[in-house]
Amino acid sequence: MPVTLADFRFAPWFDVAVASRVGCGPSTRAENQDNFVVIDFDGRACRLHDQQPVCVTVDGWPANHGRLAVLDGMGGHGHGREAAEALAAALLDMAPCATLDELAERLDAVHAGLQARFAPEGAGAVRPGTTLTLLELPPAGAPLLYHVGDSRLYELDAMHATPLTVDHVPATVAALAGRLDEAGWWRQVHGRHAPQIAQAFILGNAFADPARLSDPLFALTPRNLPCWLGHLADRRPLPLRQGTAYLLATDGFWSCTQPDGFVAGWPALMGGAPDAATLVERLFGLLENDPPPGLQPDNLTALVLRPLARHADETVLPVEAVRG
Repeated sequence: MPVTLADFRFAPWFDVAVASRVGCGPSTRAENQDNFVVIDFDGRACRLHDQQPVCVTVDGWPANHGRLAVLDGMGGHGHGREAAEALAAALLDMAPCATLDELAERLDAVHAGLQARFAPEGAGAVRPGTTLTLLELPPAGAPLLYHVGDSRLYELDAMHATPLTVDHVPATVAALAGRLDEAGWWRQVHGRHAPQIAQAFILGNAFADPARLSDPLFALTPRNLPCWLGHLADRRPLPLRQGTAYLLATDGFWSCTQPDGFVAGWPALMGGAPDAATLVERLFGLLENDPPPGLQPDNLTALVLRPLARHADETVLPVEAVRG
């Protein structure tokens, strides 16, 4: 079930596994419009093309640098699978990034290039889009997070499933404008699921002007986020914590009636400190064998990163020290 990463090298720092499905249960989508990207410390890479894993070696990739990402193509706007595939291919071509500035500059350029490639044709046509939740793993320092859309990054330990990203949805637009408070935002974004999005790669953003779709991507930062979300900026270093796993996932995993209740059961999957592949298998197994009420047919992609050791000069904090 998880894509075999036995030939991929992330040791001694990380353990990585990924799986992508068209869906779970008797009712699924017609095709898998999700995608993922894995580039290991030796430049071996994997992504989906025509819904199948394709593995290659990236020429000139520097040793001990990695890249991980999940993508969810927006089929409602047409060509969702193709948009996600195009971005996944571009991520294999994009040079490794050592800083957030490099990462943002290069991804903004990729976004602009793909917008030109997927320019709408005909009256009423709309660009396709795709989410992107990405971790760049430089040889020194903390991983670098870059996030667009409503896929998510979670930190999992034995007690908590903590979201580390902000969904780019209409409720977040309202929160930025001061029309929605903290309790209301959490209730609308994590207490229920609605298939609406305010920003996607290629598509553009509705943050700069909610009345229209603007071309550039709009980064959520501590300066424009409410204070209660300011620690979850879209583009930031991500210090890792011991005894945890980091889950990059598309929204099929919480497309149900009470998503916060279902997600609250994920820490139990950490029992026995499973390796990344086992944790991915358990997550899919939970959805398959004990699906939450109101589960909607949707594509499913899960990528798990487990810290194994101190990553170069990065300080990895124990969970207890961070949670106080």
